Amino acid sequence: MNATHSTIDPAEVAKFEAMAAEWWDEGGKFKPLHMMNPVRLDYITSQIAAEFGRDLKAPRPFDGLRLLDIGCGGGLLSEPMARLGASVVGADAAARNIPVAQVHAQAMGLDIDYRHITAEDLAAAGERFDVVLNMEVVEHVASPPAYLAACHDLLNPGGLMICSTLNRNPKSWAVAIVGAEHIMRWLPRGTHDWAKFITPDELFALLKTAGLDPVDRKGFVFNPLSWRWSISARDLSVNYVTASIRPR
Repeated sequence: MNATHSTIDPAEVAKFEAMAAEWWDEGGKFKPLHMMNPVRLDYITSQIAAEFGRDLKAPRPFDGLRLLDIGCGGGLLSEPMARLGASVVGADAAARNIPVAQVHAQAMGLDIDYRHITAEDLAAAGERFDVVLNMEVVEHVASPPAYLAACHDLLNPGGLMICSTLNRNPKSWAVAIVGAEHIMRWLPRGTHDWAKFITPDELFALLKTAGLDPVDRKGFVFNPLSWRWSISARDLSVNYVTASIRPR
């Protein structure tokens, strides 16, 4: 992987390399993502369907769409996107994630183009996509403005980017750091750096500076009583997601 002009943070990459083999263990270190995945997929699929006029009841509603999953990890989002018909490229800065994702996709009979490469190098190579999934990555990069500028360049005009991250406030510190890492031990201590969390207003400003047009934002909310995640139009206090368009 050519790391020239890269916004990757080597320390952040090392964290996920150490956990690579556990991506598909629903009770392992990535349990929070497995639990959150249904609501992530609900949001992603509804936004893509609305933007590109697709019927989600069709057998392969995303046929003809080229999709990039940045920070693909073991393929938890890449695989369902491929099943829905998209032509999927999964990119990750952590080299050890790629063979894990490849082996699992092959076992599932899915054709996914997994690559150990940065967003910047993909953009420099002239790669372009109709959809970019940018989920829980921006809080781990060295320079969010440069990273989001590369994401802009990866989109075709009229293309859609879905970007999720963590809000920065006392509640997110209590829930995402103290709760998830220290009390529940869903994630290894040090997985997240609260100082790198980004408020929704900050992210919207960064997206606009990168040349994107933010069109939506919602919260992902965990209910400890029902032990389920849901999508909220109002509660963006911890996990949240945005949709933005590259203008034509």
